[in-house]
Amino acid sequence: MSNSVLASAIERLHRIGKQANTSSQVIEALSHPHATLATNLPVRLDSGRLAYFKGYRCRYNDILGPCKGGIRFHQDVNQDEVEALAFWMTLKCAVVGLPLGGGKGGVTVNPKKLSPMELERLSRAYVRAMADFIGPDTDIPAPDVYTNARIMGWMMDEYEKITRSKAPAVITGKPISLGGSLGRESATGRGAFICTQMLVSKLGLKPSELTVAIQGFGNGGYHCAKLLQQAGFNIVAISDSQGGIYREQGLDVASIYQEKQRSKKLTAVYCNQSVCETLDFDHISNEDLITMGVDILIPAALDGVITKDNANDVKAKYIVEIANGPVESDADSLLQENNVTIVPDILANSGGVIVSYFEWLQNRQGEQWSLDKVEEKLHQKLESAFENAWDIYTDKGISLRDSVYNVALLALTEAIEAHGTTDYFNAQSQR
Repeated sequence: MSNSVLASAIERLHRIGKQANTSSQVIEALSHPHATLATNLPVRLDSGRLAYFKGYRCRYNDILGPCKGGIRFHQDVNQDEVEALAFWMTLKCAVVGLPLGGGKGGVTVNPKKLSPMELERLSRAYVRAMADFIGPDTDIPAPDVYTNARIMGWMMDEYEKITRSKAPAVITGKPISLGGSLGRESATGRGAFICTQMLVSKLGLKPSELTVAIQGFGNGGYHCAKLLQQAGFNIVAISDSQGGIYREQGLDVASIYQEKQRSKKLTAVYCNQSVCETLDFDHISNEDLITMGVDILIPAALDGVITKDNANDVKAKYIVEIANGPVESDADSLLQENNVTIVPDILANSGGVIVSYFEWLQNRQGEQWSLDKVEEKLHQKLESAFENAWDIYTDKGISLRDSVYNVALLALTEAIEAHGTTDYFNAQSQR
């Protein structure tokens, strides 16, 4: 199989599309990114040296509306990855019924090596390079890996300076004071939590009897873990980029997060206000966590962590994908043979883009919704999408991933066919 993330994603699209009898023209239309801009970003470092960083932005498909997608700052960012992420975003918006297309952006950089001022210069340089490629009616960026509300605020400010206009709808995931939406920070994790709850409910399982391991303790992983624990699930393992921790009796998510903010280390602690007690726990690797004997595995870090080489070692019976593409295409069939049920990324992590869409709406309408309204509408969107996919899952007896893709492909097919296809034009010419 190709090492290309995009090629793997398109391979999966062709397999599922063929199974769903999706028009070959629809599959062809979704197999090619519409436009990708690659650029070198000059940034003046604090030392006075001028450094260059590779930047990308892909508008994959806008058949349903303006493109939408995050910007990540990571040393492994490349064009292939950005285009794959934009492809998944296209499907993600379709599956949850948003009038948006798929986009994505990134910069090849280790942001931990930049000072705050260098990070701001890089963020503004990115927008200067992309100013003609993005816009409230064209392509609306948002935060992703190692970007946050402050960075989105810098980017919006730079865009407004360039266009000499107020344009809060050009960026989502901004600080609340600059037009951001309540509930945006926790949206990805909350969405995955809602999907996990719905899966457990459909299967008639009890949260208190289920163990959970979460690979990745960033924004999505943390908020999902916290909500799951509050709902009675037993979180027994958590990891970040440095490794993981395991405790059979369970971990206190809020305490671990509080301690990590203080010490930058992942440690099993229990905190009562400012007093924290270290508990007995085991150090584990990210690889150990993937193959751990738990009920639910939640990959919430980067893509490609479950491959054909380790798929048969996965012991969890349920996987909820917060990360984009954590299960490689050729590992899917192995997991399916082992009766592993997967809630795929394009549904499980769609909470972020849903609330980003809400933020965009609020900016366009000059409104500020309450947190209750945001969370209620998020739940409605995800519940509807999950139910649609579950109906196909039970009716056709195919995997839940294939069912979710079926929902997305149906929405995209209707839009593409509305513009006319070979069958349509052939029929017209024969009249």
